[in-house]
Amino acid sequence: MDKFTQLDGLTAPMDRANVDTDMIIPKQFLKSIKRSGFGPNLFDELRYLDEGKPDQDCSGRPLNEEFVLNQSRYQGASVLLARQNFGCGSSREHAPWALLDYGFRCVIAPSFADIFYNNCFKNGILPIILDEDTVDSLFKEVEAEEGYRLVVDLEAKEIRTPGGRTIAFDVDDFRRHCLLNGLDDIGLTLEDADQIRAYEEKRKQQAPWLFN
Repeated sequence: MDKFTQLDGLTAPMDRANVDTDMIIPKQFLKSIKRSGFGPNLFDELRYLDEGKPDQDCSGRPLNEEFVLNQSRYQGASVLLARQNFGCGSSREHAPWALLDYGFRCVIAPSFADIFYNNCFKNGILPIILDEDTVDSLFKEVEAEEGYRLVVDLEAKEIRTPGGRTIAFDVDDFRRHCLLNGLDDIGLTLEDADQIRAYEEKRKQQAPWLFN
């Protein structure tokens, strides 16, 4: 998992509440357990005017020009600004995989569904909870200024706007440690690899029949 320390990212606004995981990545695209390849189908029903099919080449599909991610000013965005209860619905881990594969490393919203929120941290995405008034003000700034970028500083636990405003945010210390060091569940386990190997060697001596 890539480390997350500081992100200077173009910001895209997703101005709708209760975006569920089936909207983030529709069920027909959940054929793979690989973490890559889902980006082209992120928000598929909103991005395209036709019905997406698994293994379909998205390059020739008709785009919904009104959808925010299809607008030229938001191409290359890595920060997603969202509304309350983002990531609700089923617990599919493919949702953060699709966001990450598209290029998003941070999602800012007034609230998240719990399982989606947890899955983000495990996949290198920083979900930030801010109060609704602050989120409203960011939506207004993003829409008013083309090329609007936010600096998300995880070490300092703050967001810096183009206008010089600093917005503090809270994040669990353990999750912050994992993101700063690029540690998913496997990475955390591997930090104790020496102790694990030592235990296995000890067990081989104590109970060799278990290893035959």
